[in-house]
Amino acid sequence: MNEDRVPLSKALVGTWMLLSREDRTREGRLHPDPGLGSDPIAILIYDGAGNFAAQFMKRDRSASTPAAVRSEAPNNSRAQGGYDAYFGTYAVDDRQGTVTQRLAGALSQENVGMVLTRTMTIENGELTIRLGTTALDGASIVRTLRWRKAA
Repeated sequence: MNEDRVPLSKALVGTWMLLSREDRTREGRLHPDPGLGSDPIAILIYDGAGNFAAQFMKRDRSASTPAAVRSEAPNNSRAQGGYDAYFGTYAVDDRQGTVTQRLAGALSQENVGMVLTRTMTIENGELTIRLGTTALDGASIVRTLRWRKAA
């Protein structure tokens, strides 16, 4: 099946494993996230009924990780001890190529109720999510997450 012709709302359904998560400044410099590191592991699940779940973990949690990495940016959830998790419902705008997620539950209490809208594309079996946000030090960054569908 050619996913380029399948609407995002249909192609998105399934379980996705993180390939990479990259934060870059406007100037193009890498700007790793201190809470999850530059190479986290993650799983993202979208079911056909409009429910989703996401879990992210810093690959090496043995090193010193801030207990709670606080971010005031509206596009960020808050990792704790190198871990972040949240779940809820989602809606896809196929025309705009966006997915809006409403967080019903989250590791960090202040994230419950957040509404996050992400631009997403699926090409050649790879899901790409791009979003603008603000790093802890105030730098404007673009986060790019690449995922592959679990077999």
